[in-house]
Amino acid sequence: MKALRIMDWKSEPELVEVAKPQPGPGQVVIKVGGAGACHSDLHVMHDFEPGMMPWTMPFTLGHENAGWVDSVGAGVTTVAEGDAVAVYGPWGCGKCERCRVGVESYCENQAAAPVVNGGGGLGLDGGMAEYLLIPFERLLVRLPDGMEPATAAPLTDAGLTPYHAIRRSWHKMTPTSTVVIIGVGGLGHVGLQLVKATTGARVIAVDNRKEALELATSMGADHVLPSDDKAAGAIKDLTSGHGADVVLDFVGATPTMELARAAARPLGDVTIVGLAGGNVPLSFFTQPYEVSIQTTYWGAHPELVELLDLAARGQVHVETTTYPLDQALQAYHDLKDGKVRGRAVVVP
Repeated sequence: MKALRIMDWKSEPELVEVAKPQPGPGQVVIKVGGAGACHSDLHVMHDFEPGMMPWTMPFTLGHENAGWVDSVGAGVTTVAEGDAVAVYGPWGCGKCERCRVGVESYCENQAAAPVVNGGGGLGLDGGMAEYLLIPFERLLVRLPDGMEPATAAPLTDAGLTPYHAIRRSWHKMTPTSTVVIIGVGGLGHVGLQLVKATTGARVIAVDNRKEALELATSMGADHVLPSDDKAAGAIKDLTSGHGADVVLDFVGATPTMELARAAARPLGDVTIVGLAGGNVPLSFFTQPYEVSIQTTYWGAHPELVELLDLAARGQVHVETTTYPLDQALQAYHDLKDGKVRGRAVVVP
């Protein structure tokens, strides 16, 4: 079968022929129906140094995956051949306290996980291929009736990651509050929809791209602002001088992190979701009083179930640009060049 594999550190991936995987006891092989291309893959290709992660090269890219069950190993009981499924992306040990409640992204026994701080597409073979081996059936979620795998695939990260970040601040997203979305890209445009679908808060979207602000408007943003040195002041003006109750930074660059802090209201939440590598100094006076600054990584298995149900009912969707497997590398080039509207999805 064909697979897009990263062969060595700091290198372009290659489309190569590999053997179709076979399931062992408790394992499942899915026929891939969609695999999302993520900015974090670009970091894996170009920024990760040898030894930065304890991963063995080569491996197949693609950590946002969905498809149909192709074959199952001995003892598998929760799925059967032909079932349409989404893949929960972070693969932990399955037994520690965090994993038992479905938050395998924060597994506390990495030595017993299939791969350290990763999963399929992040250290192990992922879904940029015709077939994908799933090491444990617990990592699969049945798709709601009528949902196609190509639709579900980007929800497993581009949807789940913002859903987790938003869900943890739900109590601050009241009808009288304001949420700021910084970066209306692959994750941010989903985050905007999720705030509108699950809360009564007003939404201010901030981006430096005209087309992104137009997308934000079409998705229900109450206000859109260019990302410049006037953005923090404009947010204060739109909130009667108070600032935003919740700021979600889907970029994570130093300027956007500074904007997030400057725009936050006392007692507010600032969550850094994007992986652009920014950093800001922290002291008693660098942000308003009792502003919580936090990061998140991916989301929980039960949250993926909730998110897929929301999507099946039309409450949220991912804008996608699709590519055949033969053009998977082009998808990453377009992503790097900012040419992708929403999320790039490879459909083998």
